[in-house]
Order: sequence, then structure tokens, then C-alpha cells
Amino acid sequence: MVNFSELHAQNHKITELSNVFLYLIRERSMCDTECARGLFFEYVNKVREHVELVDAQLCAQLIKSQDRDLKNLADRFLSGSTEIKRIFAAYLKDWCNERKRELTIADHDAFVADTNQMFSLVLERIQRETEHLYPSVRRLEPAAAA
Repeated sequence: MVNFSELHAQNHKITELSNVFLYLIRERSMCDTECARGLFFEYVNKVREHVELVDAQLCAQLIKSQDRDLKNLADRFLSGSTEIKRIFAAYLKDWCNERKRELTIADHDAFVADTNQMFSLVLERIQRETEHLYPSVRRLEPAAAA
């Protein structure tokens, strides 16, 4: 059974981390702080965990359905996950050293622009999940909505 309160808590945490980090990095000197690095890598981990959970639980459940529309919805989300993971990996490669847990910012303006774009992509995905994916899964499991 899908735990929607856990998914909503993850969504809230990702949104909160996104908002705080985006506010913080407007000032170049803040990008090099331990606090900013901590927020950034917490965000990275939370996004990865969330996408994996949604793919493994929600999309997998919809794919098992006999309803073609639900299977297509799951396929679209899984394709979107693959694309987000690809874009996210390229973004991380450009702007950080994950092994050392460091941000590698040579061009602050480009970093802020890319970060705004990447974070917006993730937030748009969360919104689509909330508006389309969660209601579809709830219809399959009426007890999960309680």
C-alpha cells in the first residue's frame, strides 16, 4: 500500500530545501559555505529517493493495472523519470563533486541559472505527480486515500 503522507512529506521537504537553497545562492559568497553544501546534497539525496520511491511504488502499481490509460500514465512518468535522472546527472557533473561533497562553481551566474532551471524541473514533476499520478493510484486503492 502506498503511503501518501510520506510522499507529501517528501514533496514538502524537497520544496523547502529548494526554496532555501535558491534564496541562499543569490549571494556568491554563500555558495561556498558548509551550510549551502549541506542543503545542496540533502536536496540531491531527497530528490533521488523520491523519484525512486515514486517509480518503484506508484508507477509499478499502475503498470499492473488492466486499464490502458493508467499503464500509459505510468509509462509517461517512468520516461520522465529517466529524462530527469539524465538531466540531473549532467547538472551535478557540471556543478559539483559528489565524492568530495563540494560545489564547483566557476561561473556564479550560470550556476544560479542552471540551478533555477533544474529545481523548477523537479518542482514541476512533483506538481504533476500530485495532480495526476497520486489521484490515479488512489482510485486503484480506495483504502490508501483514508
